[in-house]
Amino acid sequence: MTSQTSTDYEKYYVPEKSPLAVMATIGLVLSVFGAANFINQLTFGEAGEASPTILYCGLFFFAATLFVWFRTTIRENIAGMASGQLKKSYVLGMYWFIFSEVMFFAAFFGVLFYVRNLAGPWLAAEGEGGRMNYLLWEGFQMSWPMMQTPQEAVGGAADQLIANNGSFSSAKQSMSFAEAHHWYAWLPLWNTIILLSSSVTVHIAHTGLLNGDKKKFNLWLGGTVALGVLFVILQIAEYYEAYAHFGLTLNSGIYGSTFFMLTGFHGFHVFMGMTMLAIQLMRSLRGGHFTAGDHFGFEASSWYWHFVDVVWVFLFLFVYIL
Repeated sequence: MTSQTSTDYEKYYVPEKSPLAVMATIGLVLSVFGAANFINQLTFGEAGEASPTILYCGLFFFAATLFVWFRTTIRENIAGMASGQLKKSYVLGMYWFIFSEVMFFAAFFGVLFYVRNLAGPWLAAEGEGGRMNYLLWEGFQMSWPMMQTPQEAVGGAADQLIANNGSFSSAKQSMSFAEAHHWYAWLPLWNTIILLSSSVTVHIAHTGLLNGDKKKFNLWLGGTVALGVLFVILQIAEYYEAYAHFGLTLNSGIYGSTFFMLTGFHGFHVFMGMTMLAIQLMRSLRGGHFTAGDHFGFEASSWYWHFVDVVWVFLFLFVYIL
C-alpha cells in the first residue's frame, strides 16, 4: 500500500446513482431460490422435473451485474478518481466480506459439531439429552461417519415415521481416510496438497509484483489458477465416486447432508476464488494493470484465496480425518 497524506482524505469521489446494487440482489435471490428448488426436487422427488433453469438465470444475471460493476470501478481507478479514503474503504469492505464468509463456514462447522457430539449421542440414548430416546431407537449405537440412520439401523417402532417422512438410502462407504483403500488414490489428500501449494504460488506471485517483476507475477499467478482448476476437477471426480460407487448422496442421512454441504460450499468458494484470480491474470496480461503500489484487485483476491485454503485445512481435518 502506498503512503497516504491527510489531503488524500479530503477528496472523496461520489459516483452517480446506480441500479447495480439492486440488480445484484435480484440475481442472488434468483440464484438461491433456483438452487433450493432444484435440490429439493432432485433429493426429495417433488412433483415436476428437476430443472436448474432459474438457478442458471440467477447466476448469469448476478455475474453480468458484477462484470459491469467491477469494470466501472476499475475504469474509475485508472482515471484517478479513487482517492486514498475510497481505497481504504475497499480494504475495509474486503475485510468485512471475508469475516462474513468466516461466520458462514463457522455455522456449518457448528452443525457438524452438534450432530457428532450432541444430537447423535442423544439418539443413542447417551447423556442427559438421550434419556427418553431409548424407547424410540432401542439398540441404536452412535458412530461417525453415520452410515445408517436410526430408522434403518433399528426399524420397528420407527416404521410409521419412515412411512410418513420417507426413507434414506444408506451409503456403502464413507469418504474418510479410514475407508480409503490406498492413500495414494485418496482424492482429498491430493486436493489438500494442491490447495496448499496454490497458497504458496499466489504468495510468490505477490512478491514478484511487489518487486516490480511482472513476468514472475504472471507466471506464478497462472500456476495458481491452474492449481485451482485442478482442484475443482478432482472434486468433481470425488463426487462422481461418492454417487456412483459408494452410494453416498444428499439422501444418505445426516452424514451425506453434512459432507456435501461443507465440501460443496467450499468447492463453490474455490471456484469463485479461482475466477477472481483468473480475472486478475487477464487484467495483467491484456491490460497491463497492477503496479507495486496499486494492485488492490489482486491483493483482495489473494486474501480470499488464502482464506479458502485455511477453511480447507479445517474441513480436511474434521470431515475426512477425525
